[in-house]
Amino acid sequence: MKHIITRIVCLITITTSFAQQSISAKLLDSTTQKPIPYANISFGKQSGVISNSNGIFQIHFKKHLKKKDSLVISCMGYKSKSIAAQKFSDSIVFLQPQSIELDEVLVSNKKYTPLEIIEKAHENLSKNYNFNISKSKLFFRESNFNNISKNNIRVKESSIPEFNQAFMDSVMKIMPKNASDHIEILGNFYSNLSNENSHKLDIIKASHLYDKNLEVSFDGLEERFNTIFKKHVKRDSYFKIKSGIFGTKEAIDSTLFDSADSKKQNEREKTDAFIAEQKKKETARKKDFLNHRKQTIASLKKGSFIFKDSHLNFLEKPKKYLFEILDYLFIGDAFVYKISFKPKRSADYKGTVYVNTEDFAIIRVDYENVNLLKNFKLLGISYQEKLHKGTLIYEKNSTETYSLKYAEAINNINFGVKRPLKIIEKNKHVKGRRKQNELSTELHFVMSNTTKKELVVFENKIITDADFKAFKEKPNVSPTYLPDYDPKFWESYNVIEPNKAIKDFKSIE
Repeated sequence: MKHIITRIVCLITITTSFAQQSISAKLLDSTTQKPIPYANISFGKQSGVISNSNGIFQIHFKKHLKKKDSLVISCMGYKSKSIAAQKFSDSIVFLQPQSIELDEVLVSNKKYTPLEIIEKAHENLSKNYNFNISKSKLFFRESNFNNISKNNIRVKESSIPEFNQAFMDSVMKIMPKNASDHIEILGNFYSNLSNENSHKLDIIKASHLYDKNLEVSFDGLEERFNTIFKKHVKRDSYFKIKSGIFGTKEAIDSTLFDSADSKKQNEREKTDAFIAEQKKKETARKKDFLNHRKQTIASLKKGSFIFKDSHLNFLEKPKKYLFEILDYLFIGDAFVYKISFKPKRSADYKGTVYVNTEDFAIIRVDYENVNLLKNFKLLGISYQEKLHKGTLIYEKNSTETYSLKYAEAINNINFGVKRPLKIIEKNKHVKGRRKQNELSTELHFVMSNTTKKELVVFENKIITDADFKAFKEKPNVSPTYLPDYDPKFWESYNVIEPNKAIKDFKSIE
């Protein structure tokens, strides 16, 4: 029986700017009118971009366009098409429908089960993927979105007249409820995937878009409290906040816990260790820009199914999953199996893989967790990792193996605090003890953080071990601070086109 796959017409609305030698476009599905994300727009053999989640892309050219120059647009479920670059101006491009007779494409006498296809993909990992030392020109974007859903302070006792319940309520209203920041990097990433710690990053250009007035962090909360308090209390004093949410183990006020019980002590040590670890991560993120971003990019790459210790372990442990062939379709020129996977045992992820019918290479995977990934709750501190989903896309390189072209990962965590908090007034200009007054409260604080990471690789080049060792990093690299979105910052550079949240970003004065 012949099966027919109907190809959807893709409507592409395009604008061009030849003065700047660039083309920008939005890809739309003509049937659903929905944008088409992750489409590959290539110019020549080693240059191209990917459309963002809204189907928008912009590509810049280093040379003047000629009549023979063309762009190739390819996206899953649509027929690839080559179009003369000079004809893009004020034009509409249709990707024509195409009927495919599967009996003519699947010429093999062997009909594989979904599990057999997955096993074949596993068998061919070392042959299909590039594990050599490489240099990749890439663009990386990380966006963080913070939302505080609860920030109550209940005053229990106070010897500071100004710090009553009404004042504390007013302070909580001033605290920012929402904040976001966006980091973007264009650079060369030197990688030896066989060695976990062999990575180097050459940052060509970087930006950090955020509002300094809306930073929400472990350290920032104490500083913000002090700033607000000093505004309202005109004394020659300063204020020290003591609670397990601000600082490391040494900074926690032990008098907040009045039990010597060994179990309680153990719980407290675990809580303190957790808090210290979160603060350590935050400090690394802020203080060492190069190393933190290098490790983030490496982690994004090492999270792939091609590695044994990946969270996407459907190849290493297929017995934990149920597989089903959903469809057959084209991704570019590759005819692929579309296979779903979901847990049947103690696995954490579900998703869809796209496997090349010829060499059994997985060229795309979309995944999402089905269980809580982390769940910490002890002594008034709670931490849940609720969401981890993403996409990995591979494409063939000049060595006829596959290299990572695009990666996206979205994480969501909830962090909560419900525990005592003390605010102590101190004064350096008095004799004897500096402690003057004390405010004892109960804090209830709940925050959600969503992080989105995107990585697109423009060029991949195999290099020697000598080349890798010869490159020296510039350790003291800092991003350019942007209080507002600046469309000119990445002008003439090929990057992932920013979404609406980034384009609309503006600091509050």
